[in-house]
Amino acid sequence: MSRWQPGRSRWLEGHHGAPTPPPLMFLALAYHTAVNYSSLIFFFYIPRPLSNPSPSPPLACTPLSLSLSLSLSLSLSLSLLSLKVSVMAPAFVHRDRNTVCVMDASCRLGISLVRRLLQRGCTVHAASYHHGESSGVLKRMCSENRRLKLFQADPFDYQTIVDAVKGCSGLFYTFEPPQDESYDELMVEVEVRAAHNVVEACAQVDTIERVVFTSSVTAVVWKENRKLAADVDEREWSEPNFCRKFKLWHALAKTLAEKTAWALAMDRGVDMVSVNAGLLTGPEISVSNPYLKGAPQMYEDGVLVTVDIDFLVDAHIAVYEGPSAYGRYLCFSNVVCRPPDAVKLAQLVSPDAPSSPQSNELKVIAQRIQNKKLSKLMVDFDVRIQVE
Repeated sequence: MSRWQPGRSRWLEGHHGAPTPPPLMFLALAYHTAVNYSSLIFFFYIPRPLSNPSPSPPLACTPLSLSLSLSLSLSLSLSLLSLKVSVMAPAFVHRDRNTVCVMDASCRLGISLVRRLLQRGCTVHAASYHHGESSGVLKRMCSENRRLKLFQADPFDYQTIVDAVKGCSGLFYTFEPPQDESYDELMVEVEVRAAHNVVEACAQVDTIERVVFTSSVTAVVWKENRKLAADVDEREWSEPNFCRKFKLWHALAKTLAEKTAWALAMDRGVDMVSVNAGLLTGPEISVSNPYLKGAPQMYEDGVLVTVDIDFLVDAHIAVYEGPSAYGRYLCFSNVVCRPPDAVKLAQLVSPDAPSSPQSNELKVIAQRIQNKKLSKLMVDFDVRIQVE
């Protein structure tokens, strides 16, 4: 049983006996590509009050239909938002950015970000979703560094989010899914609502200058005609209907959560940058990781990519500190396109995997995914570590 299960059940049931969610509003978002000026219109919904003189209330997570389609027989208002993430001009103003928040600080990426930010001289608010072994690690770090402050946060308790980010100039937000078969369509709703609440909270804290939102490569590569494009970059979006059709729940959750965050950030004037990360490798990876659903197809398409924790952490800090950073950034440090690479990854996630490829699997796959935008940004990235 995953350590996620108690929290997962509580979030799905909602607080205080599963209160009735606020009215739903469909958002029709138009994403304009910079290359061919075509528009991809997609529909999804996020809970939001119909009148908005004050901040949106926190959203309790209740079981809802996850079809996210226009078949819902509700009388809903329809608004149109032009989402130009890839070509949006940066609006970041350089100020004192020494106090930042990391949420969720209890996951592997979160702990690594906390450690690296402390090394760079930052004061860090570490907001954790879970108790357990990771909490002990953070407590030990806190006892050794007076610039680390610990917070217990819940993405469905609005006040805990506000308390954690108050006084911070930036937020590093990451949501680590359960690493087992419990990741299903209900987790899509969890991630979407969590993203909405976190961005809304940041919009109400006047010290927040930038939000770094961790997303996934799976929010980019899955679509019906995915093999037609010569190259794949951060301007692409996975198609929700395609993800539902093949039960790619991780891809669907990351796609809708990121779109929700972008829509709300633009509506509230929050400066946000997203890092669409490849598969995070390391000792904790297993064959049940939801990212790996569809891995053979990603390999055949030349878009199966991995990232090591150090590069991922550096990328997050680079897009936060870079005054020219904007929009989305694909983040990976290795492309799995050769048979030896595929075998190495297979053995990493499953020790019982064959140690050599089959004779009919010896072809080299052409790489079709690019992260030139991030590479260009990180040319001038300062990897300094402050010695105290």
